[in-house]
Amino acid sequence: MRRPIESGRAVVVKIGSSSLTTEGGLIDADAVDRVVAQIAGLRETGHPAVLVSSGAVAAGLPALGVAERPTDVPGLQAAAAVGQSKLIERYANAFTAHGLVVGQVLLTRDVLASREPHLHARAALDRLLTLGVVPIVNENDTVVVDELRFGDNDRLAAIVSHLVGAGLLVILTDTPGLYARDPRLVAEPELLSAVQHTDEILDELRRAGDAGAYGSGGVATKVAAARMAAYSGIPTVVTAAGDPDAVRRAVIGDDLGTWVAPRPTSLPARKLWIAFSLPSAGVLTVDRGAAAAIVDAGRSLLAAGVTSVQGRFARGDAVEVHDDAGRLIAKGLAGLHAATLRDVLGEHTSIAGGAAIHRDDLIVLA
Repeated sequence: MRRPIESGRAVVVKIGSSSLTTEGGLIDADAVDRVVAQIAGLRETGHPAVLVSSGAVAAGLPALGVAERPTDVPGLQAAAAVGQSKLIERYANAFTAHGLVVGQVLLTRDVLASREPHLHARAALDRLLTLGVVPIVNENDTVVVDELRFGDNDRLAAIVSHLVGAGLLVILTDTPGLYARDPRLVAEPELLSAVQHTDEILDELRRAGDAGAYGSGGVATKVAAARMAAYSGIPTVVTAAGDPDAVRRAVIGDDLGTWVAPRPTSLPARKLWIAFSLPSAGVLTVDRGAAAAIVDAGRSLLAAGVTSVQGRFARGDAVEVHDDAGRLIAKGLAGLHAATLRDVLGEHTSIAGGAAIHRDDLIVLA
């Protein structure tokens, strides 16, 4: 199942706050040097590399004299503003020692939620890689709202992997990989060596996951990121940030961490953009017949199969589709306004005036 990544394919490496900072929130110089050395090694073997790095908020806390991560948005923004400069300076110095130049790329969800900025972001990253620069990507925490959440840098890394056409996404974390059970609660938890992106165990992990003290992403976001990458045809390896050879081993296909296998073929770019770049404005819950029609038969979602509508959305907004058990099974562009759809729940399309989501705008995620 695992395979080496061919030379010339880009590799996206994501490292989180808890893997980059000490317990007191200081930047861990050894951790920075370790990930930088591995990315420099990628470049030497013919792999362009992108680093998606968290840590700005955590790095800013000591300078502000703050012991704990703020819970209010202005506090988080202030910490990010101070910490981002410290973080990028440390990276720049470390990469310079390897003869490499870095470029800071700060993204926000609204930039990637519109098609034209989405394409501009892709073009900018491609040009940086062509010039031999190592892009260091983070969310622009200083200006983003919604509690600084893209959802998190795990999912941002998956979208960046799609943007650059990566051959592999490596998520470096505090554990050797993904466990079948919470290692904090089980004496000898089972490490998942290889899984399919559709495996039920990933659903269980996503429901059970939570975040740590300094980071904004836990196991749930890593599962979500791996699935997002899988729909781009990109495999993911989740492995230990403390292993100084983890990235190289992941690239050559060694058995380490957790390998999440990709789909055999990638979704078309437009559908990937809808599925993973557009924020969801609402949720449609459907009955079993409608779920089977869209998942198994690839049909449009009709108003007759919708049992409930959550959110306020306009025609063309992205909405999630859940089955009657609450599981996410699809995402797409609404064909009707939320208010209109509420008025015609359970009615046939001819009465409703159109499909709730047309199949051309619908992405099955089950």
